[in-house]
Amino acid sequence: MARTVGIKDVARHAGVSVGTVSNVINRPDLVSADTRFRVEAAITHLGYVRSESARQLRAGRSRVLALLVLDMGNPFFVDVARGAEKAAREHNLIVMLSNSGQDQNQENLYLAHFAEQQVLGVLFSPIDGVNADMTKLRRGGVPVVWVDRGAAIADGCSVAVDDVLGGTMATRHLIDQGHTRIAFVGGPTTLHQVANRLDGARQAATEAGLPPDAITMVETPRLDIAAGKDAGQRLLGLPSRPTAVFCANDLLALGVLQALFAMGVRVPDDMALVGYDDIEFAGAAAVPITSVRQPSFQIGYKSAQLLIAESLTDPDQHTHQQIVYQPELVVRASSRSSHR
Repeated sequence: MARTVGIKDVARHAGVSVGTVSNVINRPDLVSADTRFRVEAAITHLGYVRSESARQLRAGRSRVLALLVLDMGNPFFVDVARGAEKAAREHNLIVMLSNSGQDQNQENLYLAHFAEQQVLGVLFSPIDGVNADMTKLRRGGVPVVWVDRGAAIADGCSVAVDDVLGGTMATRHLIDQGHTRIAFVGGPTTLHQVANRLDGARQAATEAGLPPDAITMVETPRLDIAAGKDAGQRLLGLPSRPTAVFCANDLLALGVLQALFAMGVRVPDDMALVGYDDIEFAGAAAVPITSVRQPSFQIGYKSAQLLIAESLTDPDQHTHQQIVYQPELVVRASSRSSHR
């Protein structure tokens, strides 16, 4: 195995000191043009690549933000990551993206890994609000910002959307279309976002004077298309068949749509459908899906801004912020009805 080229090799090849090479790399304005040219030529000739981890160890500060999300298969989180990356680039930082896959063990492993890597801070979309590894991170001086849900503690920053309002808007729209038997598809309900969207659906039904059983819960183990297809197959077997479905996210809605098509159920004529997140695929579906839009890119961007600000501020001087954006209902063909 070839030996890794180090800064001493570059200095020897260029006939300068190690300090001069360091200045060329980090503070080139301090070095004369001729010397800088010799050092840069040596770097190119030898193929030297500086060790970022070693540099960070010497400086005592990382340039890495960690982003841990529930499901990278969901385009919503891809947009969140894009927003976080934009904010990081503006401060010459990078984002390390990780996916818990809604697996608690995996989440814990990543949080422990972030502590070992001494990341600058963590953007965290948790399975639950708080766990021991997250608490340990914060006690070790690593700031954490909750993403896509409110902070689980008072002294923490967060960026989220009012999911109760989003659930209310979606369900109120279905009720306005004449639906009184509505299924809510989502889960697990231990996920804060799912529970809030369900609460919003029930709140809308109560406000409309519908009975408590107007909203039927069809729980799913995950928030993906496969879970949606399974839920769609179960919908028609319910004792009181719903005329409309509100899904906790668009991936579930796409799965439900596929299942209903396969069983010959027309959308929206036989069953209306509403999703959540307003990912690009929702509007591009065979029947464009009505959805509750979240500002996903802005959520990621603002979350990273808050994290960077906290990491650069004395903890005693930092003011935590809990930012809540308002959702928007985007009505499409999947929920429009003219004869109910």
